[in-house]
This record gives sequence, structure tokens and C-alpha cells, in this order.
Amino acid sequence: MSIIENLVRIFAPHICIGCGAEQDALVCDSCRETMPILPSRCYRCGAATEVYAVCAGCQAHTPLGRAAVATAYDGLAKQLVHSLKYERAQYAAQEMGSMLKMYAEHFPEDAVFVHIPTATSRVHARGYDHAALLARAVARMSGRPRRRLLARTGQARQVGSNRMERRQQLKNAFRPIHTGDIRGCHIVLVDDVLTTGTTLETAARVLLKAGAARVDALAFAQA
Repeated sequence: MSIIENLVRIFAPHICIGCGAEQDALVCDSCRETMPILPSRCYRCGAATEVYAVCAGCQAHTPLGRAAVATAYDGLAKQLVHSLKYERAQYAAQEMGSMLKMYAEHFPEDAVFVHIPTATSRVHARGYDHAALLARAVARMSGRPRRRLLARTGQARQVGSNRMERRQQLKNAFRPIHTGDIRGCHIVLVDDVLTTGTTLETAARVLLKAGAARVDALAFAQA
């Protein structure tokens, strides 16, 4: 969170995006309770599983072991993501991170949290990488280590694309960095919205090829 945003938060309290109440957060406690909590399930097919694990039928189609998702990409959750990505409300990452904190308990304490890097053109336009802010927030709140282990090489935008289109757009979109920190590591990829899962899967394959022992995922919302 920027110094300017901290000052604004102190002298000009936020307005809850749900009910309009003036307070010290973008979503008040009452509105937060209205956001649906997704049950433990396979992120690909929706089958019920233990601790957000990938089901047996989908294991052959994904490099991810599990993908925990907090809520549905609708209503307040959608507004919160929009505020972070398009309205320069960097504090939204703290709100989302606080909601994801409990899901971090599903991963070992030495698991390294790594964000999915945003296309550089969008980072330059916003002035920050929203996914990096989210990963930093949830790692700090849960006491997990965080590293930047991926770099973005492509600029393709996946909004509105299906799984096959996304797979083609993301081909060679990521490259590993700091590979010495990847080898033998349990990595948890952090992203704001899980749609088809193709972005997370592509990044996971890159990390596994670079020597990661296991890759899981943690997302705020699922479309």
C-alpha cells in the first residue's frame, strides 16, 4: 500500500462498496458476511474434494495439486477486484488478503507464495502489479514466505477467452527466474480470479519444469 493511500485512509475513511457506510475498510463486516464461501471442491470440474484437492478424474489434466478459492466472482467480490485492478484502490489487496488468510492454513508453513505476474503493459498503466500486492498481503498476514519466481514474457489479454484460446494465448507467456529458489520448493501460486484455470496451470508447468517439488494455487474468486 502506498504512503499516499495510507494517509488518505487515515484522513478520509473508505466508503463500503457494498452499503456505502463510512468506515476503515472497502467492505464492512456486515457486507463481508454476505459474500458466499465456496465449498472445498475440484477447481476444474466442481466435484467435492477434501481441502480443495484436484479430483482423481482431473489429476491427469492439470499440474496443480490443489486450488483453494475463497468466493465466487460476483457481487461484492467482483466490485472488490475491479477496485483493485481498475480504480487504483491498492488497499483492496489488503481486504482480499485478509479474506484469504484462513485458506493459507491449507498449505505448509514453508510453502512459498508466488504471484502470477501481470502483463507489463498493464503494470505500467496502473503503476503496480495487483497480483503482487495480493500475494504480498496474504503472505504477510499468514506468515508465509513470498518470492518473485516468475516473469511475464507475453502481453496477451485473456478476458472473454475460453480454455483453448487461453492456452494458445499463454503459450510461452512465463519464464522462471531465481531458479535456485525454485528447485525442490513447494510453491503456492496466488491470483485474484480463477476462470478456466489455464493461467495457473501454465505457470505451474513452468515452475515444475524448473524443478519445483509441487505447485498449488490460491485465488480470491472463481468466475
